[in-house]
Amino acid sequence: MKAKIYGAIGLAKKARVELPSVFDTPYRPDLIKRAVLAVQSTRRQPKATKYQAGWSVATSWGTGRGAARTPRSHGRRTHSAQRGALVNYTVGGRVAHPPKAEKQIVENINTKERKLAIRSAIAATTNKDLVLKRGHVADSFELLPIVFEDAIHDKVSKTKEAVELLTKIGLINDIDRAKNGRKIRAGKGKGRGRKYKSPVGPLIVTDRDSDFCNSIRNLPGIEIVNVKYLNTEMLAPGTHAGRLTVWMEKTLEIVEGRYPSKKVLSATTT
Repeated sequence: MKAKIYGAIGLAKKARVELPSVFDTPYRPDLIKRAVLAVQSTRRQPKATKYQAGWSVATSWGTGRGAARTPRSHGRRTHSAQRGALVNYTVGGRVAHPPKAEKQIVENINTKERKLAIRSAIAATTNKDLVLKRGHVADSFELLPIVFEDAIHDKVSKTKEAVELLTKIGLINDIDRAKNGRKIRAGKGKGRGRKYKSPVGPLIVTDRDSDFCNSIRNLPGIEIVNVKYLNTEMLAPGTHAGRLTVWMEKTLEIVEGRYPSKKVLSATTT
């Protein structure tokens, strides 16, 4: 499998780069979904009630009064003093089965399944049908994924230059989609700091920090990640694989070393 490699002037070179064998991994949406949910579960915050919440001083009146034996708050015989307390079926009482901080909220996934999921998500970046199904504007690209030469790190240092590069390639169309597609969220999230929803844009996979990365990091929808910290959620946001991904030329070698295919593994063991 081959892909076009783009230079700093925004034109594809005549020679095409050979993609590593990890891009031939079969598409496994079931494992991708499990891996993404496992990553998302690590961001959940433990929650629990305060110790002895609702455990006020209250005793029952006992029998012989024509009243239920519900524990009642102490004090003078006023309406508030005769109110039930302590038990879970009264107003202000304890909670029957409160959430506990020691509850296991992180979902686990087998190591082999996690590695196969990220390999499958990496291979899904070459499937144009999946990329278009996610909503990305990638009709103008003949081959996916997009590969940049390493010289761009040194030749592109300003946002203006980066925008010109992305415009020549055609990647600016997907960035405009992320910019103009922001909309107000439906539901209570509007009052909880999540008023707007923005479409997910391209993912830039790099091997180092550079002026090029700094020049494009504030463009709408773009996410930059070092290949060492790449995970399945970045490649398949919302458990849906096929994100429009830009790979730097050197990252292809690193990915093949970190996530070798089964053929490579069998050859090394024998």
